[in-house]
Amino acid sequence: MTQLLNKTNKLLLFFVAYTLAFILFFKTLPYTLPFVLALIFAYLLRKPTRYLVNKFKLKASLASILTTLVFFTAIISLLSLTISSMIKEIITLTKGIQTYIDSNYYNILDIFSKLQNNFNDIDPYILDTAKNYFLNSISGILNSTVNIGTSIVGYLINILAYIPYIGMVIVFTLLATYFFTKKVVTHNVPFVSTIKENNNSDKALKVFNHGKKMLLSYIGSYGIIILITFLITLTGFLILKVNYALILSILCALFDLLPVLGMPLIYFPLIIYNLIIKNYFIAIALLILYLVVFITRQIVEPKIVSSSLGIDPVAVLAATFKIGRASCRER
Repeated sequence: MTQLLNKTNKLLLFFVAYTLAFILFFKTLPYTLPFVLALIFAYLLRKPTRYLVNKFKLKASLASILTTLVFFTAIISLLSLTISSMIKEIITLTKGIQTYIDSNYYNILDIFSKLQNNFNDIDPYILDTAKNYFLNSISGILNSTVNIGTSIVGYLINILAYIPYIGMVIVFTLLATYFFTKKVVTHNVPFVSTIKENNNSDKALKVFNHGKKMLLSYIGSYGIIILITFLITLTGFLILKVNYALILSILCALFDLLPVLGMPLIYFPLIIYNLIIKNYFIAIALLILYLVVFITRQIVEPKIVSSSLGIDPVAVLAATFKIGRASCRER
């Protein structure tokens, strides 16, 4: 009896723990999605990356970059092709149904008239009822196809509102996949490094000094990131001969401290202005320059901050993604 109770208690404990873990996982998934995906992708890329390291004697970092880029290129291309094909086929289908019914509407009426003439023995009320029912069904089909098309357009418009978050998920998943893959291949220590504490009497002073050092390192690291953003933006603006290049580059570097809405406050108005005046080349070039600055920042930021603070780049990515996710929700 006691053994049965112990087994029951263990089973209940397992279900409670599993349920809590399940709820916690899905509640925090909007903030951890890139890193959950990155762990899965890193596990899938483990063997190909090790193969490149062992076969071609590549460094783990280079092999991880190659496998990650190839994998993400294939996944994004496949998803883009699948989604575009589905949308195209759905729109073609709805248009085809509407066109067919519109072009054959009078033919359908003629068929009912012939049926009514050929079946004089059938009660005319039954034929009229069937005719009206069929015409109502046609109207319902037309309305349904129109509603489907409208729903698709509305869904696409709703997706546009999530573009910043989707872009963040893609970028952070790619970077985290690289770091995780490199960790798996090189068999490094756990992802987040810990600070060893010394059992001395002046712990409080050491904690204060360590905190001050980390704060100064944090400010210095983001100063370097802002400088990189400024230099890339200024160089691009000078090459494209953008008016007030220096002032706009300084503003862009300062706004870069704002999550999500930083650099777009400078770049997007410039892109829209050039589109309005039909200067398409400059507009496309500014969009490419923005992507270069954005991607460079996402690559450089984890490395600089992690090296200055002594923490793993993945931890920096997680903190940055959480801030960006919170900003997207506020918008």
